[in-house]
Amino acid sequence: MSLELLVPVEKETLLVMSFLPKQVLGNKIQLHTHSSGLPELKGLNVALVGLQDYRNSFFPNTQYDVNAFRKEFYALYPGNWTLNIADLGDLPNGSTVQDTYYAIKEIGYHLKQMNIVPIFIGGSHDMIFPLYQVYQDFKQLVNMVSVDRSFDFSQEDELISGRSYMSRIIMDKPNILFNYTNIGFQNYYCAIEEKDLMNKLYFDGCRLGEVLDNVASTEPIFRDADIVGMDLKCLSWQATADPLKGQPNGIDSRTICALSRYAGISDRVSFLGIYEIPSTPMTDQLLSQIVWYFLEGYALRFDEYPVAVNQGFLKYTVPLSNQTLVFYKSEKSQRWWLELTNDSHLNNKSKKATLLACTEKDYQSATHDNVPERWYNAVRRMH
Repeated sequence: MSLELLVPVEKETLLVMSFLPKQVLGNKIQLHTHSSGLPELKGLNVALVGLQDYRNSFFPNTQYDVNAFRKEFYALYPGNWTLNIADLGDLPNGSTVQDTYYAIKEIGYHLKQMNIVPIFIGGSHDMIFPLYQVYQDFKQLVNMVSVDRSFDFSQEDELISGRSYMSRIIMDKPNILFNYTNIGFQNYYCAIEEKDLMNKLYFDGCRLGEVLDNVASTEPIFRDADIVGMDLKCLSWQATADPLKGQPNGIDSRTICALSRYAGISDRVSFLGIYEIPSTPMTDQLLSQIVWYFLEGYALRFDEYPVAVNQGFLKYTVPLSNQTLVFYKSEKSQRWWLELTNDSHLNNKSKKATLLACTEKDYQSATHDNVPERWYNAVRRMH
């Protein structure tokens, strides 16, 4: 099994903990060490796995040392959590990238079977592809969310490229991708052809300005996600403290932590991957806090997936000029959902009414005869 390939945390990294208070995370979580071996997986909630394969990265990238993250992360204090967390160490690169993919897929499959959420840290963004393949084995439709400055469909002047992880995903058989949402894209990093493809496939996107102006609007997107990938090239140079190699526009440090918290609080998210990590001391600290906020969110999960609207939900029926929309509000979490009804059952991926996560603002807009664009895209994907 690929779990046996995982390399223990370096002894040098563990030495740091001898100088830390006993209450910090490094002394609270289970660690894969040379002396104790791989931690017991049974009963775990979240597991950290380090990656270092950049061979398929389209962008020049220095190798990121995951142990630099660990030194910062171990020194943080936990929140008021009752979580069982383990650091399973690092996955060494396979002889080929395909070997690395296979190992990630095996690890992801095994942890998902045990209801453990892994956080993969490091490597290039194409390392998310084997996590998608896990759902192929489960024969389950999947929603993916990518926090990224670009769509990653076209590279080297080709609309479909083997070096683009999203191109690999939409071409791979069987196709189980129900929706892909990009959060934080910047128009000047996206080709017109990519935008046309996004529209053709009825995928969703949230521009950088929208994210920075109202980060709370992204919460329903994460609530419907199964896999979340964060490409840290999305960050501004201020967030990474790298004015020479950073970019003038991007997501700031507070916003990326808020996005991570929304990913954690989503009852549905099973995989988180954080990729393309810049090698700066500030990024080491920020990355540790991104992971911390995911754990904070996970500790606050409401256990509302799958959604059962027949108990603990208020139903709101909104008549529009050309149709009627049905909203549900959870009495437990105060969160909102919008019903999607598939009227034509011929050649459909989905044969029944499903729910789309939304906000109270979406409900208020519907009362003024305005329908959310995400609703339109979701209905079109069902047909």
